[in-house]
Amino acid sequence: MSGASPIRPVLAGVDEGSDQRTVVRHAARQAGLHHTPLHLLHVTGHPVSAGATRDGDGEGNGQGPPASAAAVTERLAELARTEFPGITVTTETVPGRPAPVLLERSAEAAFLVLGHRGSGGFPRLSLGSVSQQVATHADCPVIVVRPGETSADPDNRVVVGVDLGDLRARALDVAYEEAAARGASLQLLHATFHPGEVPTGPSLVAPDFEALDAAALEILRTEAAKRLDRFPEVTVQARVERIRPAAMLTEASRGAALLVVGTHGRRGLRRLMLGSVSGEVLHRAAAPVVVVPGRDGDHQAS
Repeated sequence: MSGASPIRPVLAGVDEGSDQRTVVRHAARQAGLHHTPLHLLHVTGHPVSAGATRDGDGEGNGQGPPASAAAVTERLAELARTEFPGITVTTETVPGRPAPVLLERSAEAAFLVLGHRGSGGFPRLSLGSVSQQVATHADCPVIVVRPGETSADPDNRVVVGVDLGDLRARALDVAYEEAAARGASLQLLHATFHPGEVPTGPSLVAPDFEALDAAALEILRTEAAKRLDRFPEVTVQARVERIRPAAMLTEASRGAALLVVGTHGRRGLRRLMLGSVSGEVLHRAAAPVVVVPGRDGDHQAS
């Protein structure tokens, strides 16, 4: 008889930036909401060596990361243990390149939490940065926190951007799970605007946008109905607007507790939902953003 599956932790990638306390608080709260351990991982950027081990072992022998690097995680671990005494906190300091290490570890995590910017390996998000690489390619949902720029008193509200062309993606289910864990309401948002939809030639008839929007709204309501038995306590609002998707999601993120978006695409060629939408949202959202991977074989809504 096979044993029970191991509990996947919330993994927080931390560095020496002054904003990391906010990142750790968010990760610790996430761990508490999902009754799972919190693991703090600091990737030092030093060359990889055989002496790198977990929980600071190997320091001071010239092979592992320096003692000052382990002190980063210990300070943050003490913060998490003090403010969230109900969760188990472990730490790890390893040498290496941050993005590859975090991507490898994402296969073992329930969530991976990163800061939007910081010193060392987590600079301001830009093309090719660690946070955006990890958010785009991780095997688990990635939560990107913008310390100091989120609402001090957020609404108890989770927002999810719904791609009607990819309704089997995991993002919608993750949004429901997060709303249920928080006792929060949930907004299902779909936005679309294509200049090509507006005819410019003679004798051309514009599409019936009102009918198209009504059909999209009905799809959102149908998806909500499919999840009513599993999440009866979640209050849902569905909304469709003919506007740029990133603009709609960014505006909806103001005051929200969480914004959920998805990625889709096949191995080796993953693109963010609706083209550059998720990338723009990562830059501009006023709430923590959960980027949920979507690949063939992922969990599907029933």
